[in-house]
Amino acid sequence: MIELKENKEIFVRLERCMGCRSCEMACAVEHSASKSLFSSITEKPVPVRLLYVEKAEGRNVPMICRHCEDAPCVAVCRTGALVQNSLSGVVERNEENCIGCWMCAMICPYGVVGRKTEVRMAVKCDRCKSLEVPACVAACPTGALIYSTQREFAEMMRKEAAARIAREARGLAKA
Repeated sequence: MIELKENKEIFVRLERCMGCRSCEMACAVEHSASKSLFSSITEKPVPVRLLYVEKAEGRNVPMICRHCEDAPCVAVCRTGALVQNSLSGVVERNEENCIGCWMCAMICPYGVVGRKTEVRMAVKCDRCKSLEVPACVAACPTGALIYSTQREFAEMMRKEAAARIAREARGLAKA
């Protein structure tokens, strides 16, 4: 029997996000021409971030492309600029095909497809395919962004919950 490799994705731990926006900055720098914080500031076109930290209901919420299973942005793209990799599930962008119609940006349920208006091109998270760990995840000082498989993430969350329950039970036993 052939076992399929489980793909990694970016998980968000809301309780850990402090809204520092390090992820946004790392993303913009990684997708800049120079790949340098200081040089990227003066680049034209200006580097754009591909994820957004929004404040909602008193919490900081990192908003990032979920690479939806039936991605609406792919379905609405008539030029083939957005395609979904059948192996990884990542929605990839073919720059040459993008005509800047913004249909993908209008239909995205998370509002995370951006615009590079200077060159009339839609931009979105590519999970930093040239890096082992996406720049946003590597830059997060609190571990609010986790790059792992769903199985690894669930196991981590169970272990943390079990430790929390054990600590609480220990505290009750001492009382």
